[in-house]
Amino acid sequence: MHILTNAWQERIAIRTLKGRPISRGQAEGEALVTNQSISFLGSIDPDTGIVVEKGHELEGKDVTGKVLVFPSGKGSTVGSYVMYQLKKNGTAPAAVINRSAEPIVAVGAIISDIPMVDSTEPDAIDTIRTGDRVRVDGTRGAVDIL
Repeated sequence: MHILTNAWQERIAIRTLKGRPISRGQAEGEALVTNQSISFLGSIDPDTGIVVEKGHELEGKDVTGKVLVFPSGKGSTVGSYVMYQLKKNGTAPAAVINRSAEPIVAVGAIISDIPMVDSTEPDAIDTIRTGDRVRVDGTRGAVDIL
């Protein structure tokens, strides 16, 4: 009976995606998925964590504590520091998953201690849905859909 109790207490992955580790650490949270690139400078308000970019499919959504899944970053190198400001303000995503990491988001995740993985097989954007519970291990490059 004790074994059954422990099994119920553990979160069991229903699917694991393998990717490339970018920023070490582990985090778990609700997924927020978009097919559109994100510029942290101008797309997300660092004080609130709300996506403010007009016309973005995540406009009005809060990234705070979410596993943010998007193709890649775009825009200014200042975006790395906006990610750091999000972390300092307590409004950062719990983790980031990209189809293809680029230096702005990768550096931002690293300096902010936000776990990050890219290049997952199968593709995270095609596999993970907004609202899914996801665990990211940026050290191993693994993403578990729970």
